[in-house]
Amino acid sequence: MNFALRAAPAVLLPACAALTSSVPAGFPHPEELRWIEIEVERGIRRGACPGAVVMAGRWDRTLYFRAFGNRAVEPVTEPMTKDTVFDLASVTKPVATALSVMILAERGKVRLRDPVSRYLPEFRGKGKEKITVRQLLLHQGGLTPDNPLRDYRDGPGKAWERICDLPLLYPPGTKFKYSDVGFIVLGKLVERVSGMRLDRFARKNIFGPLGMKETSFLPPRSLRPRIAPTQRVGGKILRGLVHDPRARLLGGVAGHAGLFSTARDLSRLCRMLLHGGILEGVRILEERTVRLMTTPPPHSFGRALGWDLTSAYSSPRGHWLTKGVSFGHSGFTGTSLWIDPATGAWVIFLSNRVHPDGRGNVIALRRKVGDAVGRALGLDRRGTVPGIEVLAHQDFRLLRGLRVGLVTNHTGRTRDGRSDIDLLFHAPGVKLLRLFSPEHGIRGVKDQPLVPDTRDERTGLPVKSLYGKTRRPTREMLRGLDALVFDIQDIGTRFYTYISTMLYCMEEASKSGLKFFVLDRPDPIGGHRVFGPLPDPDKLSFTACERIPLVHGMTTGELARLFRARRKLSLDLTVVPVKGWRRNQWLDETDIPWVNPSPNMRSLRAAALYPGVGLLEATNLSVGRGTPTPFEILGAPWVDGKRLASALEEAGLEGLSITPCRFTPKASKFKGETCGGIRLRITDREALRPVKLGIVLAETLERLFGKDFQVEKVDRLLKNDRVQAMIEEGLSPARIRASWKKDLQAFLAERKPFLLYE
Repeated sequence: MNFALRAAPAVLLPACAALTSSVPAGFPHPEELRWIEIEVERGIRRGACPGAVVMAGRWDRTLYFRAFGNRAVEPVTEPMTKDTVFDLASVTKPVATALSVMILAERGKVRLRDPVSRYLPEFRGKGKEKITVRQLLLHQGGLTPDNPLRDYRDGPGKAWERICDLPLLYPPGTKFKYSDVGFIVLGKLVERVSGMRLDRFARKNIFGPLGMKETSFLPPRSLRPRIAPTQRVGGKILRGLVHDPRARLLGGVAGHAGLFSTARDLSRLCRMLLHGGILEGVRILEERTVRLMTTPPPHSFGRALGWDLTSAYSSPRGHWLTKGVSFGHSGFTGTSLWIDPATGAWVIFLSNRVHPDGRGNVIALRRKVGDAVGRALGLDRRGTVPGIEVLAHQDFRLLRGLRVGLVTNHTGRTRDGRSDIDLLFHAPGVKLLRLFSPEHGIRGVKDQPLVPDTRDERTGLPVKSLYGKTRRPTREMLRGLDALVFDIQDIGTRFYTYISTMLYCMEEASKSGLKFFVLDRPDPIGGHRVFGPLPDPDKLSFTACERIPLVHGMTTGELARLFRARRKLSLDLTVVPVKGWRRNQWLDETDIPWVNPSPNMRSLRAAALYPGVGLLEATNLSVGRGTPTPFEILGAPWVDGKRLASALEEAGLEGLSITPCRFTPKASKFKGETCGGIRLRITDREALRPVKLGIVLAETLERLFGKDFQVEKVDRLLKNDRVQAMIEEGLSPARIRASWKKDLQAFLAERKPFLLYE
């Protein structure tokens, strides 16, 4: 696949990462769906729309499907039916145009970073030669939202000439401005590159294979009795002709509007995307393409490639479907679809709110439908509640009257995506004065040796980096504060540095007489799993801040309690606990969505493998950085993947499937070099022993490739001389694991008084 735009370090859950999770089907609280009926019927009475079709489901199950009101009120009244065909308006953009562009990109016919003028040579001049395909998909191309209708009245040929002559409104890539014109250009690009008009390309490559039998541009006359009419134009009600005037003047086929479909057809598309590009054995896109398409790149202004995430147009998501993770789109005629990979939910709202006079408005109604689905999932108040929400439910009384510094990053957020920064900044009686960021910065996208101080764009607060010139807050940084609040998602591995930042902040808060609050979060790989050796006392560092096992099985709140006792800190410590979490729960068994805690920690699978694979990162081995699946593959130019995979199969590693592979990292170690190696797939995560995996990997690599493998560098993260020596001596993994058994038992006994959860 010839993508020029690689998957950027995502700050958000890759759209289909949750597909492998064992998520139960159905809505846990289906009684909440009754609010759909209440709100839609109320909206119809108030004139929001004449009628609507609402369909919602989870994964492959349709759990709600109903038609409301009337399909037509002029010239005669017709009741709405579930098989009504709707003019989708701008839902055309992602469903037809963006998907078509991504298919062409996947086939190597289009590169997203290329200027559009490479494929449309006439589309240049006045700065337009700088516009890339990616920028048009993100509505960052610098083009006007809509050029005048008079530009279209001489036919499609002249209309295209006038679009090519348009000036830029702003430099491409510098801001987001929703643009129909940009997607008209993308529709033309699909036609030029594929040799097929957009409607035919989409039919052949998307709608036909998916079985979306009633989805098309220019719907046939046979469907007209079931088509929802739209607005009165020139004395006639439009029915089967696209409502958008520019699309109509372009002959009914355009990249920004013109598609017609039904709820049932759109549900098939939703399910395909949730399944990573495949439905019922038919693959439309590769999973990595779906991830790329639905994950926001940096500075995307709440948009993904063709999809909406959190922009001003995202009201159909409601308040509870996962913000920043779920994606969708709405249409001017009163249509929308929204898909939440974190929960498997999808919701389709179709109306003809412009019928008959263009006065209807369903913005609030679509939001209320999204809210009802979120409540049916229990995202509003049930399930696992992180510490920040517990604090908010208590009206922030613990922090009232305090001048606060907040140690956080993008993972400090509620389940519906509201950030700690915004909540504490506006909390009554709380004075948030300063922010502190850990490794990777306040937004979790920095992958560099030092992170500078910055300023928060939304609040204007200063952000002091704790991964720059200092890794501890200085007295000057803490001046004028009464308390530090810590809320960052850890991943349960000792050498992941966020817990070191917490300890250093605790120590400096103790010296300065500040209160310290930890807003707790679950250990995402479970609090029942404790593996590996403890570091030697003289080897404590930023990647081994305390003598705890490689997999410690504790939340940040529990670790804070242990650290205070270990370091004998005179510290006023308060842990705001997670509500509703049990130690044996993995993160995907809670209602808290996965958010990439760092640029290369892109899934719960990676977090489960990280204690073993990440242990080797200091050696001359690639652990998959610069590929779509860090920590799920590893290798080097000198590794024979088949030989390594065969040796590991004989080692009896539980819960894993190991296959040889070849890969070429696009960044980090061995950038641009072809590596031999292995791919790791988790088959039973409860049986998985990640530290055993790391030790076996180190011992096997040393045995097979000792002349090339820098085994001595394993200790940079292992921090244990005895275990390192045993690996270098080639002792059996069983003997090596036995060497830390006594220390591990002592730790389990020591940690017990500090545990907060059963």
